[in-house]
Amino acid sequence: MGFLSVLSTAHQWVRERVSSGDTVIDATAGNGVDTRFLAELVGRRGTVYAFDIQQSALDATRSRLAALETEQLPDIRLVLDSHERMGEHVLPAHSGKVAAVMFNLGYLPGADPSVITQPDSSIAALESALSLLRPGGVITCVLYPGHPGGEEEADTVVRWAAALPQSAGQAVIYRMLQKPAAPYLISIERSRK
Repeated sequence: MGFLSVLSTAHQWVRERVSSGDTVIDATAGNGVDTRFLAELVGRRGTVYAFDIQQSALDATRSRLAALETEQLPDIRLVLDSHERMGEHVLPAHSGKVAAVMFNLGYLPGADPSVITQPDSSIAALESALSLLRPGGVITCVLYPGHPGGEEEADTVVRWAAALPQSAGQAVIYRMLQKPAAPYLISIERSRK
């Protein structure tokens, strides 16, 4: 048996911290894989926010969610906006109570590969995500250094995570060391104050 993929590892780490009825965020909805995963975790009593800057991503996410049974769907809020503004869209009642925030940086598979997440907006989004998390909540961020602009963004996120004060959270990295261009995972668990 081999190591888990970075996406499977992100799902495992989130699954360990999210319960039915929780509030969660997919910061980069993409094709809706993480949004659906989160919706299944929190169930009908939970809330899922999903952000993307491309309407086609939200349409793909909506289609993926349509396969779920309606009576099991949580409150799902699809937001056409940058992940850096998630704090403006998350209800005040959910602030500081979010169980998990998932990121897949880079570009939307099957879409224009020149439309990519940017280091500045991604760092702003990660800071916002950390402020929205409950103590013990988790951020997962899959980084893709193998495309134009991806290595710069990945390096920026790694530096940001490494500089976090331990009082804010603990950061880990999950990476295949012999494959420098392969995707890898950064995760932050908010400190349990």
